[in-house]
Amino acid sequence: MTQSPRIEPLPPGLIHEPLNWLFAEHYRHRQLCQLIERVGNATVLLNDEAHEILDFLRHDMPLHVIDEEDDLFPLLRRRCQPADELDAVLGALSAEHHDDLDRARTLIAALERALAEGRAPGHDRESRRLFTEFALHERRHIALENAVVLPIARLRLTAADLRSLSIRLAARRGVLLDPEGDEAAS
Repeated sequence: MTQSPRIEPLPPGLIHEPLNWLFAEHYRHRQLCQLIERVGNATVLLNDEAHEILDFLRHDMPLHVIDEEDDLFPLLRRRCQPADELDAVLGALSAEHHDDLDRARTLIAALERALAEGRAPGHDRESRRLFTEFALHERRHIALENAVVLPIARLRLTAADLRSLSIRLAARRGVLLDPEGDEAAS
């Protein structure tokens, strides 16, 4: 019997509030981290949980990185003032995004191997370390985005920026938003 997802889906209407949507997406990443630690430390293979992690790492995480790299960060670079001192933070986060995707590929390979062998990652110290370090790094990354990037975005982005961001986030997920802000198609 398959359980309901441990990583909550985002409410569809939240796409109209893109900064809240990104904050909620960060919460989902925190749920991912809890799941990764649970699977990584388990001595019994948690098949459903492993597949949920794989789905998130293959689909949701790359989309989120694109959301920030192609949309949010460029908007912030245009709108921020020198006193915001955000360039160095965005540069560091961009470098981490590249590393995050590499770490995700390594974790995917470890999960695929565990599923193929029917052996829980928790039996191997190196596997446990891989899972724990991924979760730790991801939590730190999200904390920085929540504490620094999103508050400055709330201060600096215009209504037009936020509308554009909503449309691009939705389009990337196959949802068409009409000019009045209603979801038109999925």
